[in-house]
Amino acid sequence: MEVRERLDFQARGIDAALRTLTSRASVREAVVLSTCNRAEVYAVCETTEGGSQEIVSFVARFHELDVSEVLPHVYERTDLDAARHLFRVAAGLDSLVVGEPQILGQVKGAHAAGNSAQTVGPVLNRLFHSSFGAGKRVRSETALGAGAVSVSFAAVSLARKIFGDLTGRTVLVVGAGEMGKLTAQHMRSQGAHRVTIVSRTLARAARTAQAIGGASAAPWDALDSALSASDIVITATGAAAPILTKARIEATMRSRRNRPLFIIDIAMPRDVEPAAGEIEQVFLYNIDDLRATIAENLARRTSEIARAETIVSEEIDKFGGWLRSRGVIPTVVALRQRFESIRRSELQRLDFKLSGLSPDARARLDEITRLLVEKLLLTPTEQLKALTDGDAAGAHAEVLTRLFALQANSAVSEGAGVAEDAVTPRPTAGRVEPFPSAARSSR
Repeated sequence: MEVRERLDFQARGIDAALRTLTSRASVREAVVLSTCNRAEVYAVCETTEGGSQEIVSFVARFHELDVSEVLPHVYERTDLDAARHLFRVAAGLDSLVVGEPQILGQVKGAHAAGNSAQTVGPVLNRLFHSSFGAGKRVRSETALGAGAVSVSFAAVSLARKIFGDLTGRTVLVVGAGEMGKLTAQHMRSQGAHRVTIVSRTLARAARTAQAIGGASAAPWDALDSALSASDIVITATGAAAPILTKARIEATMRSRRNRPLFIIDIAMPRDVEPAAGEIEQVFLYNIDDLRATIAENLARRTSEIARAETIVSEEIDKFGGWLRSRGVIPTVVALRQRFESIRRSELQRLDFKLSGLSPDARARLDEITRLLVEKLLLTPTEQLKALTDGDAAGAHAEVLTRLFALQANSAVSEGAGVAEDAVTPRPTAGRVEPFPSAARSSR
């Protein structure tokens, strides 16, 4: 926890972090993913070793720490291992709660921030969009994210089994603690109409109601009337003895004319007498019931992990093919430059024969020959770029290099505008490990 607090990019500003990171010589593209449980840097670098050193140095200096304080908590992934890591993150496979839904939106937000700061180039743009596709497939083709795996979500899940749609339902929270507040918030997100907080301390109830948003507070002596008016009751007090006895709930049900009453007792010790669950149309669940639901859902998610990993591998193969195919770009650039050099050389050689042409005619001739070269190169260029098999792409590029005596490396260095997109630096992912038990440097 202390490490994560000290390495919080959100607190110091993602934009500032991205600008600082990409000002370093080795880093060409960058995205920072910062959540409550992770601090990750994804970068495209000139070299893996140089990029790794610069990223670790950046993380330390940006947070005003010594490198020795940061390094033990860092691990590193390069090339397709970095891509696989991001795909697993986006799919929810790397979360504390496997399959949790928030992380995909956070990954998209990190990419958007990089775009806004103009630190995302062709490699990271393709990488992140591919990760979105992997995450979407895992969520749509598996049950990895199905079922509640927290107490508050489990309570909502049970309420929906009883009432179906929660739209318009009235919720009563007895007690002003955190768990009751979270459960009420989830009820609101599912359409619950009105939330009332009752606590022995009215001021505390009012603060909890304000935190929920749109909720109201009521004094303790209004508990019975609030019970009668509510569909769902969440009890989470610190009382030493039950506050909702069987007799009290029986009296409530008479005034309700047997309308169903759903009670979630998440207090320890329990706030509701177990015998209250015997009353007709009273549905009583306690913390153990919720945990049983959570365990069942976690088991279901675990069974889906293998399928999710398969999807990630399929998407990695696609991205890997694209990444390897980028290796032919220097050959494409060199081929175009070779043809352009021949075109200009021939026009120069024939200059004395063309001297009688008007300037307009000379310009037209130049345009015609340029378009002719473009037409000749269009199909081989498209075919070469379309190769997703890295070995096949490399073999084709080598054949072209030999056939046309190309100088791919020097060709790339000649045109700065072309060179920026011509080479394929290695993507690197660095993450601050949140658990001291796994605090080691892995390269």
